[in-house]
Amino acid sequence: MNCRDRSDVGRCTLGLLAGLSVWGASPLWSQTSVRQVSLREAIALARPVSEALGIARQEVSRASGEIKRSYSEFLPQINTTLSYTYQIKSQYTIQGPSGSVSAPAQCPPFLPDPTLPTGQRLDSLERSVQCLSILSPFAAFNSLPFGQKNQYNFGLSASQVLFSGNMIKGKTKAAKAGRRLAEIGVNAAEAQLVLDVTQAYYDAVLSDRLLQIAQAALGQADTTLRQTRAARAAGTQPEFELIRAQVSRDNQRPVVILRQSDRDIAYLRLRQLINLSLDQPLELTTQLGDSIPGLAAQVDSVLGQITVDQRAGVQQAREIVTINETLRGLASGQQFPTVHLTTKYAKLAYPTGAIPNTKDFLTDWNVGVNLQMPIFTGGRIKGDKMVAEANLEESRLQLSQTRKLAAVENESAVARLQASAAAWQASQGTVEQADKAYRIAEIRYQEGISTQTELLNSRLQLQQAEANRAMAARDLQVALVRARLLPDLPVGATTPAGAGAFQLTAPALPEPAPAPAPTSTTIAGSSTQ
Repeated sequence: MNCRDRSDVGRCTLGLLAGLSVWGASPLWSQTSVRQVSLREAIALARPVSEALGIARQEVSRASGEIKRSYSEFLPQINTTLSYTYQIKSQYTIQGPSGSVSAPAQCPPFLPDPTLPTGQRLDSLERSVQCLSILSPFAAFNSLPFGQKNQYNFGLSASQVLFSGNMIKGKTKAAKAGRRLAEIGVNAAEAQLVLDVTQAYYDAVLSDRLLQIAQAALGQADTTLRQTRAARAAGTQPEFELIRAQVSRDNQRPVVILRQSDRDIAYLRLRQLINLSLDQPLELTTQLGDSIPGLAAQVDSVLGQITVDQRAGVQQAREIVTINETLRGLASGQQFPTVHLTTKYAKLAYPTGAIPNTKDFLTDWNVGVNLQMPIFTGGRIKGDKMVAEANLEESRLQLSQTRKLAAVENESAVARLQASAAAWQASQGTVEQADKAYRIAEIRYQEGISTQTELLNSRLQLQQAEANRAMAARDLQVALVRARLLPDLPVGATTPAGAGAFQLTAPALPEPAPAPAPTSTTIAGSSTQ
């Protein structure tokens, strides 16, 4: 083909655009083979890489952890400790001018000797008085931790809640409602993912079809231009007709370029959802289809399944009301006392050397009952009650709002599905009729019994009919999938932006109150509580 010849410009343009199309689908520098992907495979590829679905599953894990944490308060809390302390300097030694001086445990008995000179008798008496003045009053407690160099402590403590005013049961109930809320969120996230992938997949298929229609229209315009140019050379067509044919052909080029760009964008979106390389060539095997068997039965079965109470958003809002009702009870329950049974068993050793013997260990064991009851909190409990009441009323209003929005979405989904089915059925046979009309117009124009205006109108009608048919098939397929998934879709997902969509967030559970510490003997060498 000689692209320098003006008579071959149209064919060269078609060849260039076809090459660009192939180049866009499979870059010249990429050696990656074309991957065939069906709609079912695309959904399967998108599930494990969806961040939104992964976040929803982590919410379930977090809610399960809340349940375990609430259940743990029913059971005793047991802890163990093991410590060793080396005392460098102790406050229980006498501090002399030259440093620490250990107090004597006892003084030698004073025995007066009348035979000694008076001076010696006075010296012995002064030494006895000095020893008595620094004598340690704790000499009999050498086995205690005060001032010992080596100190060992092995302890075992336990605490059990005896009474908490149903606080623990309330936390468990709220945690279970939170897990049900999270599980509904997983179903909603998965349904939204399936809808997004389906829409992106059929958008890519539609972009392929619209590009083919635009390329076919460009080929038809180029054929008309060649015929008009030949007729002009033969003197049977005026120059005006040639100019109109050339303008019509040139006007079709930007349409092809625009369809190519739309196709590239649609494929990029699909590759992103299914986590493929952005330059991975794809071949979509699930087509829009010129016929959908049992369409009426499918539409009727889907429409009969749509109810407000089955919507995921309504169920989530109801669970949030349950959580806030429980939290209100927990806020009121803070004014009741909490009773704990505590015990601690410890083995203490204060050996003279670094390594203790078995006989060096002493036993310290105690049991106690702790009662905690708020007397004055500065209005904290009253404030908690006010916050809980406000949250409960807000969740109830949000449930009512969600039900109303879900009812509107259900009616919108029904109307959209019915309109899509009607548009698809109306487009049946239109493409065949438009194609037949264009072929007749083309023959009439070649025979010189019609004008180019008639031919252009027929071509535009054929192009529009094919595009309408493709878009109607895409809209119907997406509407069917949306209607099937509607019970699990989040409320607001099928509503355009700014139409009142909102997100439901579960209220946070209160942190469990720490159990009162039992009476404990501190590591030897420090104070005992």
